[in-house]
Amino acid sequence: MKRVDDFRLRLGNKEYVPIMIGGMGVDISTSELALEAARLGGIGHISDAMVPDVSDRKFDTTFVKDKTKLYKFNINNMDKSVVQFDLDRLAEATRLHVGATMEAKKGDGLIFVNCMEKLTMNAPKETLRTRLASALDAGIDGITMSAGLHLGSFELIKDHPRFRDAQLGIIVSSVRALQLFLKKVARLNRLPDFVIVEGPLAGGHLGFGMDWAQYDLHTIMDEIHAFLAKEELSIPLIAAGGIFTGTDAVGFLEKGAGGVQVATRFTVTHECGLPYNVKQEYFKASEEDIIVNGVSPTGYPMRMLRQTPAIGSGIRPGCESYGYLLDATGNCAYINSYNREVLAHPGEKNISVMDKTCLCTHMRNFNCWTCGSTTYRLKDTTHKLADGSYQVLSAEHVFKDYQFSINNEVALPPREDAAAA
Repeated sequence: MKRVDDFRLRLGNKEYVPIMIGGMGVDISTSELALEAARLGGIGHISDAMVPDVSDRKFDTTFVKDKTKLYKFNINNMDKSVVQFDLDRLAEATRLHVGATMEAKKGDGLIFVNCMEKLTMNAPKETLRTRLASALDAGIDGITMSAGLHLGSFELIKDHPRFRDAQLGIIVSSVRALQLFLKKVARLNRLPDFVIVEGPLAGGHLGFGMDWAQYDLHTIMDEIHAFLAKEELSIPLIAAGGIFTGTDAVGFLEKGAGGVQVATRFTVTHECGLPYNVKQEYFKASEEDIIVNGVSPTGYPMRMLRQTPAIGSGIRPGCESYGYLLDATGNCAYINSYNREVLAHPGEKNISVMDKTCLCTHMRNFNCWTCGSTTYRLKDTTHKLADGSYQVLSAEHVFKDYQFSINNEVALPPREDAAAA
Protein backbone atom coordinates (compact mmCIF):
# COMPACT_ATOMS: atom_id res chain seq x y z
CA MET A 1 0.00 0.00 0.00
CA LYS A 2 1.36 3.39 -1.01
CA ARG A 3 2.09 6.29 1.30
CA VAL A 4 2.27 10.01 0.55
CA ASP A 5 6.05 9.70 0.82
CA ASP A 6 6.04 7.48 -2.28
CA PHE A 7 5.12 10.55 -4.36
CA ARG A 8 6.82 13.85 -5.06
CA LEU A 9 5.54 17.24 -6.19
CA ARG A 10 7.63 18.69 -8.98
CA LEU A 11 7.79 22.46 -9.28
CA GLY A 12 10.32 23.82 -11.73
CA ASN A 13 13.30 21.49 -11.68
CA LYS A 14 12.98 20.41 -8.04
CA GLU A 15 10.89 17.88 -6.15
CA TYR A 16 9.15 18.26 -2.79
CA VAL A 17 7.17 16.18 -0.33
CA PRO A 18 3.67 16.66 -1.81
CA ILE A 19 2.20 18.20 1.35
CA MET A 20 1.21 21.85 1.38
CA ILE A 21 -0.13 23.56 4.50
CA GLY A 22 -2.87 26.03 3.65
CA GLY A 23 -2.56 29.76 4.23
CA MET A 24 -4.94 30.55 7.06
CA GLY A 25 -5.26 34.19 8.08
CA VAL A 26 -5.05 36.24 10.21
CA ASP A 27 -1.70 34.74 11.24
CA ILE A 28 -3.29 31.37 11.98
CA SER A 29 -0.82 29.92 9.50
CA THR A 30 2.10 31.49 11.29
CA SER A 31 5.67 31.78 10.10
CA GLU A 32 6.55 29.02 12.57
CA LEU A 33 4.02 26.66 10.98
CA ALA A 34 5.20 27.44 7.45
CA LEU A 35 8.83 27.07 8.47
CA GLU A 36 8.15 23.58 9.82
CA ALA A 37 6.60 22.52 6.52
CA ALA A 38 9.62 23.84 4.62
CA ARG A 39 12.07 22.22 7.03
CA LEU A 40 10.37 18.88 6.47
CA GLY A 41 10.60 19.18 2.70
CA GLY A 42 7.05 20.30 1.96
CA ILE A 43 5.43 23.67 1.35
CA GLY A 44 4.08 26.02 3.98
CA HIS A 45 1.96 29.12 3.59
CA ILE A 46 1.89 32.32 5.50
CA SER A 47 -0.99 34.71 4.86
CA ASP A 48 -0.79 38.41 4.09
CA ALA A 49 -4.29 38.99 5.49
CA MET A 50 -4.20 42.12 7.68
CA VAL A 51 -0.41 42.15 7.44
CA PRO A 52 0.01 45.55 9.14
CA ASP A 53 -1.60 44.13 12.28
CA VAL A 54 0.51 40.98 12.03
CA SER A 55 3.61 43.16 11.74
CA ASP A 56 2.60 45.17 14.80
CA ARG A 57 2.34 41.99 16.86
CA LYS A 58 5.60 40.52 15.63
CA PHE A 59 7.86 43.54 15.24
CA ASP A 60 6.35 46.20 17.52
CA THR A 61 5.54 48.44 14.59
CA THR A 62 2.65 50.90 14.90
CA PHE A 63 0.88 50.60 11.56
CA VAL A 64 -2.61 50.05 13.00
CA LYS A 65 -2.22 52.63 15.76
CA ASP A 66 -1.04 55.25 13.29
CA LYS A 67 -3.85 54.51 10.84
CA THR A 68 -6.42 54.69 13.64
CA LYS A 69 -5.04 58.04 14.78
CA LEU A 70 -5.10 59.39 11.21
CA TYR A 71 -8.77 58.52 10.70
CA LYS A 72 -9.99 58.96 14.27
CA PHE A 73 -12.22 61.82 13.13
CA ASN A 74 -14.26 59.36 11.05
CA ILE A 75 -14.91 56.62 13.63
CA ASN A 76 -18.56 57.56 14.22
CA ASN A 77 -19.24 58.27 10.56
CA MET A 78 -21.31 55.69 8.68
CA ASP A 79 -19.46 56.60 5.48
CA LYS A 80 -16.03 54.91 5.35
CA SER A 81 -15.01 55.98 1.84
CA VAL A 82 -12.34 58.34 3.19
CA VAL A 83 -10.39 55.49 4.81
CA GLN A 84 -7.34 54.62 2.69
CA PHE A 85 -4.20 52.53 3.16
CA ASP A 86 -0.78 54.11 2.88
CA LEU A 87 0.75 51.89 0.20
CA ASP A 88 4.32 52.55 1.33
CA ARG A 89 3.47 51.37 4.83
CA LEU A 90 1.56 48.38 3.47
CA ALA A 91 4.65 47.45 1.46
CA GLU A 92 6.84 47.87 4.53
CA ALA A 93 4.61 45.62 6.64
CA THR A 94 4.59 42.95 3.93
CA ARG A 95 8.35 43.05 3.53
CA LEU A 96 8.84 42.75 7.30
CA HIS A 97 6.58 39.73 7.67
CA VAL A 98 7.74 37.91 4.55
CA GLY A 99 11.38 38.88 4.89
CA ALA A 100 11.73 37.69 8.48
CA THR A 101 10.07 34.39 7.57
CA MET A 102 12.36 33.81 4.62
CA GLU A 103 15.47 34.66 6.65
CA ALA A 104 14.53 31.95 9.16
CA LYS A 105 13.87 29.28 6.54
CA LYS A 106 15.74 25.99 6.74
CA GLY A 107 15.36 22.74 4.87
CA ASP A 108 14.61 21.90 1.26
CA GLY A 109 10.95 22.95 1.16
CA LEU A 110 9.26 26.15 0.10
CA ILE A 111 7.34 28.98 1.70
CA PHE A 112 4.48 30.65 -0.13
CA VAL A 113 2.26 33.57 0.79
CA ASN A 114 -1.52 33.27 0.45
CA CYS A 115 -2.93 36.46 -1.05
CA MET A 116 -6.71 36.99 -0.91
CA GLU A 117 -8.13 39.03 -3.76
CA LYS A 118 -11.21 39.82 -1.63
CA LEU A 119 -9.07 42.00 0.65
CA THR A 120 -9.97 44.98 -1.51
CA MET A 121 -8.86 47.64 1.03
CA ASN A 122 -10.69 50.56 -0.67
CA ALA A 123 -8.32 50.38 -3.64
CA PRO A 124 -8.46 46.80 -4.99
CA LYS A 125 -5.94 47.05 -7.79
CA GLU A 126 -3.39 49.29 -6.10
CA THR A 127 -3.30 47.45 -2.78
CA LEU A 128 -3.15 44.04 -4.45
CA ARG A 129 -0.25 45.14 -6.65
CA THR A 130 1.59 46.41 -3.57
CA ARG A 131 1.04 43.20 -1.61
CA LEU A 132 2.17 40.97 -4.48
CA ALA A 133 5.20 43.04 -5.43
CA SER A 134 6.34 43.49 -1.82
CA ALA A 135 6.17 39.75 -1.15
CA LEU A 136 8.31 39.14 -4.22
CA ASP A 137 10.72 41.88 -3.12
CA ALA A 138 11.10 40.14 0.24
CA GLY A 139 12.14 36.87 -1.38
CA ILE A 140 9.02 34.72 -1.00
CA ASP A 141 9.35 31.40 -2.84
CA GLY A 142 5.87 31.64 -4.30
CA ILE A 143 2.43 33.24 -4.14
CA THR A 144 -0.93 31.51 -4.01
CA MET A 145 -3.71 33.80 -5.18
CA SER A 146 -6.95 33.00 -3.40
CA ALA A 147 -10.50 34.22 -2.75
CA GLY A 148 -11.31 35.41 -6.25
CA LEU A 149 -10.78 34.63 -9.92
CA HIS A 150 -7.61 36.76 -10.02
CA LEU A 151 -8.09 37.43 -13.71
CA GLY A 152 -5.94 40.55 -13.52
CA SER A 153 -3.44 39.56 -10.84
CA PHE A 154 -0.63 38.36 -13.11
CA GLU A 155 -0.97 41.56 -15.10
CA LEU A 156 -0.28 43.60 -11.97
CA ILE A 157 3.19 42.12 -11.50
CA LYS A 158 4.18 41.30 -15.07
CA ASP A 159 7.03 43.82 -14.95
CA HIS A 160 8.43 42.62 -11.63
CA PRO A 161 11.89 41.06 -12.05
CA ARG A 162 10.73 37.90 -10.25
CA PHE A 163 7.52 37.48 -12.26
CA ARG A 164 8.88 34.42 -14.07
CA ASP A 165 11.17 33.30 -11.28
CA ALA A 166 8.79 32.85 -8.32
CA GLN A 167 6.21 30.08 -8.16
CA LEU A 168 2.80 31.60 -8.90
CA GLY A 169 -0.42 29.66 -8.42
CA ILE A 170 -4.15 30.13 -8.03
CA ILE A 171 -6.99 28.46 -6.15
CA VAL A 172 -10.04 27.39 -8.15
CA SER A 173 -13.12 25.33 -7.38
CA SER A 174 -14.20 24.49 -10.92
CA VAL A 175 -12.81 23.80 -14.36
CA ARG A 176 -14.69 26.87 -15.58
CA ALA A 177 -12.77 29.15 -13.23
CA LEU A 178 -9.46 27.75 -14.45
CA GLN A 179 -10.49 28.16 -18.09
CA LEU A 180 -11.35 31.82 -17.49
CA PHE A 181 -8.03 32.47 -15.79
CA LEU A 182 -5.93 30.77 -18.47
CA LYS A 183 -7.75 32.67 -21.19
CA LYS A 184 -7.06 35.95 -19.44
CA VAL A 185 -3.32 35.35 -18.94
CA ALA A 186 -2.68 33.76 -22.34
CA ARG A 187 -1.19 36.93 -23.80
CA LEU A 188 1.33 37.14 -20.93
CA ASN A 189 2.87 33.81 -21.94
CA ARG A 190 2.97 32.91 -18.26
CA LEU A 191 1.04 29.88 -17.03
CA PRO A 192 0.48 29.30 -13.32
CA ASP A 193 3.12 27.01 -11.84
CA PHE A 194 0.47 25.14 -9.84
CA VAL A 195 -3.28 25.13 -9.35
CA ILE A 196 -4.90 24.34 -6.02
CA VAL A 197 -8.29 22.76 -6.56
CA GLU A 198 -10.34 23.44 -3.45
CA GLY A 199 -13.44 21.35 -2.92
CA PRO A 200 -16.60 22.05 -0.91
CA LEU A 201 -15.32 20.49 2.34
CA ALA A 202 -12.59 23.09 2.90
CA GLY A 203 -12.46 25.49 5.82
CA GLY A 204 -13.22 29.18 5.81
CA HIS A 205 -14.45 30.78 2.60
CA LEU A 206 -15.78 28.42 -0.08
CA GLY A 207 -15.68 28.88 -3.83
CA PHE A 208 -19.25 27.65 -4.12
CA GLY A 209 -22.75 28.89 -3.45
CA MET A 210 -24.97 27.58 -0.68
CA ASP A 211 -25.45 24.52 -2.91
CA TRP A 212 -21.87 23.49 -2.02
CA ALA A 213 -22.97 20.02 -0.85
CA GLN A 214 -23.85 19.06 -4.43
CA TYR A 215 -20.18 19.15 -5.43
CA ASP A 216 -17.36 16.67 -4.92
CA LEU A 217 -13.62 17.28 -4.99
CA HIS A 218 -12.78 14.04 -6.82
CA THR A 219 -15.23 14.93 -9.59
CA ILE A 220 -13.85 18.46 -9.94
CA MET A 221 -10.29 17.13 -10.02
CA ASP A 222 -11.23 14.62 -12.75
CA GLU A 223 -12.78 17.40 -14.83
CA ILE A 224 -9.70 19.61 -14.53
CA HIS A 225 -7.32 16.72 -15.25
CA ALA A 226 -9.31 15.99 -18.41
CA PHE A 227 -9.27 19.65 -19.46
CA LEU A 228 -5.50 19.98 -18.99
CA ALA A 229 -4.88 16.74 -20.90
CA LYS A 230 -7.06 17.95 -23.78
CA GLU A 231 -5.19 21.26 -23.89
CA GLU A 232 -1.83 19.47 -23.51
CA LEU A 233 -0.98 21.56 -20.47
CA SER A 234 1.27 20.25 -17.73
CA ILE A 235 0.32 22.13 -14.57
CA PRO A 236 0.54 20.37 -11.19
CA LEU A 237 -2.83 20.16 -9.45
CA ILE A 238 -3.03 20.34 -5.66
CA ALA A 239 -6.16 18.77 -4.15
CA ALA A 240 -7.59 20.58 -1.13
CA GLY A 241 -10.54 20.30 1.22
CA GLY A 242 -11.49 17.46 3.55
CA ILE A 243 -8.23 15.49 3.24
CA PHE A 244 -7.87 14.16 6.78
CA THR A 245 -5.46 11.22 6.48
CA GLY A 246 -2.48 10.20 4.44
CA THR A 247 -4.72 7.61 2.81
CA ASP A 248 -7.12 10.35 1.73
CA ALA A 249 -4.16 12.13 0.17
CA VAL A 250 -2.91 9.03 -1.63
CA GLY A 251 -6.34 8.69 -3.23
CA PHE A 252 -5.72 11.95 -5.08
CA LEU A 253 -2.00 11.39 -5.73
CA GLU A 254 -2.66 8.03 -7.39
CA LYS A 255 -5.10 9.75 -9.76
CA GLY A 256 -2.46 12.24 -10.89
CA ALA A 257 -2.57 15.10 -8.39
CA GLY A 258 0.81 16.69 -7.83
CA GLY A 259 0.14 17.19 -4.13
CA VAL A 260 -2.43 17.94 -1.47
CA GLN A 261 -3.14 21.03 0.57
CA VAL A 262 -4.17 20.39 4.17
CA ALA A 263 -4.96 22.73 7.04
CA THR A 264 -7.57 21.53 9.54
CA ARG A 265 -5.28 19.13 11.39
CA PHE A 266 -2.65 21.85 11.75
CA THR A 267 -5.05 24.24 13.51
CA VAL A 268 -4.47 22.32 16.76
CA THR A 269 -0.68 22.33 16.64
CA HIS A 270 1.63 24.37 18.85
CA GLU A 271 2.88 26.31 15.82
CA CYS A 272 -0.62 27.43 14.76
CA GLY A 273 -1.52 31.00 15.71
CA LEU A 274 -4.92 30.20 17.26
CA PRO A 275 -5.05 30.80 21.02
CA TYR A 276 -5.00 27.69 23.21
CA ASN A 277 -8.63 28.07 24.26
CA VAL A 278 -9.79 28.23 20.63
CA LYS A 279 -7.81 25.09 19.79
CA GLN A 280 -9.72 23.38 22.60
CA GLU A 281 -13.00 24.51 21.02
CA TYR A 282 -11.91 22.84 17.79
CA PHE A 283 -11.09 19.64 19.63
CA LYS A 284 -14.44 19.61 21.42
CA ALA A 285 -16.54 20.34 18.33
CA SER A 286 -19.13 17.83 17.18
CA GLU A 287 -20.16 17.30 13.56
CA GLU A 288 -23.37 19.23 14.28
CA ASP A 289 -21.32 22.23 15.43
CA ILE A 290 -19.88 22.75 11.93
CA ILE A 291 -22.03 24.99 9.76
CA VAL A 292 -21.86 26.90 6.49
CA ASN A 293 -23.41 30.35 6.50
CA GLY A 294 -23.44 33.62 4.61
CA VAL A 295 -22.22 36.01 7.31
CA SER A 296 -18.98 36.89 5.51
CA PRO A 297 -19.07 40.37 3.92
CA THR A 298 -17.15 38.94 0.95
CA GLY A 299 -20.27 37.28 -0.44
CA TYR A 300 -18.71 33.82 -0.23
CA PRO A 301 -20.26 31.15 2.01
CA MET A 302 -18.05 30.40 4.99
CA ARG A 303 -17.64 27.26 7.11
CA MET A 304 -17.25 27.85 10.84
CA LEU A 305 -18.18 26.56 14.26
CA ARG A 306 -21.75 27.29 15.25
CA GLN A 307 -20.64 28.76 18.59
CA THR A 308 -18.20 31.29 17.10
CA PRO A 309 -18.50 34.62 18.96
CA ALA A 310 -18.53 36.53 15.66
CA ILE A 311 -22.03 35.31 14.77
CA GLY A 312 -24.61 37.86 15.85
CA SER A 313 -22.06 40.34 17.14
CA GLY A 314 -23.03 43.95 16.62
CA ILE A 315 -19.55 45.38 17.06
CA ARG A 316 -18.95 48.80 15.54
CA PRO A 317 -17.08 48.57 12.20
CA GLY A 318 -13.36 49.09 12.85
CA CYS A 319 -12.50 50.40 9.40
CA GLU A 320 -10.40 53.28 10.67
CA SER A 321 -8.05 50.71 12.20
CA TYR A 322 -8.55 47.91 9.68
CA GLY A 323 -10.89 48.29 6.69
CA TYR A 324 -9.51 45.38 4.69
CA LEU A 325 -12.85 44.52 3.10
CA LEU A 326 -13.78 48.01 1.95
CA ASP A 327 -14.53 47.92 -1.76
CA ALA A 328 -13.46 50.54 -4.30
CA THR A 329 -16.25 52.86 -3.09
CA GLY A 330 -15.37 52.46 0.59
CA ASN A 331 -18.30 50.17 1.26
CA CYS A 332 -18.64 46.81 3.04
CA ALA A 333 -21.66 44.53 3.48
CA TYR A 334 -21.19 44.48 7.25
CA ILE A 335 -21.26 48.28 7.43
CA ASN A 336 -24.61 48.25 5.64
CA SER A 337 -26.03 45.65 8.01
CA TYR A 338 -24.65 47.41 11.08
CA ASN A 339 -26.02 50.79 10.03
CA ARG A 340 -29.40 49.20 9.33
CA GLU A 341 -29.57 47.81 12.87
CA VAL A 342 -28.39 51.08 14.43
CA LEU A 343 -31.15 52.98 12.65
CA ALA A 344 -33.70 50.34 13.62
CA HIS A 345 -32.72 50.44 17.30
CA PRO A 346 -31.95 54.09 18.14
CA GLY A 347 -30.34 54.64 21.52
CA GLU A 348 -29.52 50.97 22.14
CA LYS A 349 -25.92 50.35 23.19
CA ASN A 350 -25.78 46.65 22.30
CA ILE A 351 -27.22 45.65 18.97
CA SER A 352 -27.08 42.32 17.19
CA VAL A 353 -26.24 41.85 13.51
CA MET A 354 -27.14 38.35 12.40
CA ASP A 355 -26.78 38.42 8.61
CA LYS A 356 -23.16 39.66 8.40
CA THR A 357 -20.12 39.89 10.64
CA CYS A 358 -17.23 42.34 10.99
CA LEU A 359 -14.68 39.92 9.58
CA CYS A 360 -11.68 42.21 10.10
CA THR A 361 -12.13 42.80 13.81
CA HIS A 362 -13.27 39.27 14.64
CA MET A 363 -10.53 37.55 12.65
CA ARG A 364 -7.96 39.85 14.22
CA ASN A 365 -9.20 38.84 17.69
CA PHE A 366 -9.54 35.11 16.80
CA ASN A 367 -13.30 35.31 17.40
CA CYS A 368 -14.33 34.03 13.98
CA TRP A 369 -13.82 30.29 14.28
CA THR A 370 -13.64 29.20 10.67
CA CYS A 371 -12.97 25.51 10.26
CA GLY A 372 -12.87 22.58 7.88
CA SER A 373 -15.60 19.96 7.55
CA THR A 374 -13.49 17.37 9.39
CA THR A 375 -12.84 19.49 12.49
CA TYR A 376 -15.05 17.21 14.59
CA ARG A 377 -12.51 14.41 14.00
CA LEU A 378 -9.63 16.30 15.58
CA LYS A 379 -10.34 14.80 19.01
CA ASP A 380 -9.45 11.41 17.52
CA THR A 381 -5.93 12.56 16.61
CA THR A 382 -4.71 13.15 20.16
CA HIS A 383 -5.22 12.32 23.84
CA LYS A 384 -7.81 13.65 26.25
CA LEU A 385 -5.85 14.60 29.33
CA ALA A 386 -6.72 14.14 32.99
CA ASP A 387 -8.03 17.69 33.31
CA GLY A 388 -10.46 17.16 30.42
CA SER A 389 -8.48 19.17 27.88
CA TYR A 390 -6.99 17.77 24.70
CA GLN A 391 -3.28 17.50 24.08
CA VAL A 392 -2.02 19.97 21.48
CA LEU A 393 0.13 18.43 18.76
CA SER A 394 3.34 19.41 17.03
CA ALA A 395 3.31 20.39 13.37
CA GLU A 396 6.07 17.86 12.72
CA HIS A 397 3.94 15.06 14.15
CA VAL A 398 0.95 15.94 11.95
CA PHE A 399 3.09 16.45 8.84
CA LYS A 400 4.84 13.09 9.24
CA ASP A 401 1.56 11.33 9.96
CA TYR A 402 0.27 12.54 6.59
CA GLN A 403 3.56 11.58 4.98
CA PHE A 404 3.93 8.03 6.28
CA SER A 405 0.53 6.71 7.45
CA ILE A 406 -1.43 3.95 5.71
CA ASN A 407 -4.84 2.28 6.01
CA ASN A 408 -6.58 5.51 7.05
CA GLU A 409 -4.70 5.35 10.32
CA VAL A 410 -3.92 8.40 12.45
CA ALA A 411 -0.87 8.18 14.69
CA LEU A 412 -1.38 9.48 18.23
CA PRO A 413 1.47 11.45 19.83
CA PRO A 414 3.22 10.30 23.01
CA ARG A 415 0.92 11.16 25.89
CA GLU A 416 2.22 14.21 27.78
CA ASP A 417 0.70 13.35 31.16
CA ALA A 418 1.68 9.65 30.98
CA ALA A 419 4.16 10.03 33.83
CA ALA A 420 1.49 11.52 36.07
CA ALA A 421 -1.18 8.99 35.12
